[in-house]
Amino acid sequence: MDKPKITAWMKPQCGWSNGVRAVLRKYDLPFEDKDIINNPANRWEMEQKSGQSLQPTLEINGTMLADISGEELEKWLIANNLTNPSDAPVNVPLNSACTDAQHEAMRAGAPVSFKN
Repeated sequence: MDKPKITAWMKPQCGWSNGVRAVLRKYDLPFEDKDIINNPANRWEMEQKSGQSLQPTLEINGTMLADISGEELEKWLIANNLTNPSDAPVNVPLNSACTDAQHEAMRAGAPVSFKN
């Protein structure tokens, strides 16, 4: 199976973004990870290409997937025959926002754990 070309516009620390990263790593799919927080040009590019401002947003072989969770991404990859189903474990929730405590820790500059 050929590996798809994947560009992912995401936050560096975010429950949704980390769920997407976990799925891509679970299936050993290489991707370009574009930080939309520390690089405003990446956010602008995402908004221009997708027509919206929510993340994670991915472009996979020319198809835009906006505001997608890891769980939704995994289903989409399998439904579009880009990977085969796998029961391999992941170390973060695939369909979860950051908790209030994680948001507060990020604002304070503290390290944040995203494990279950």
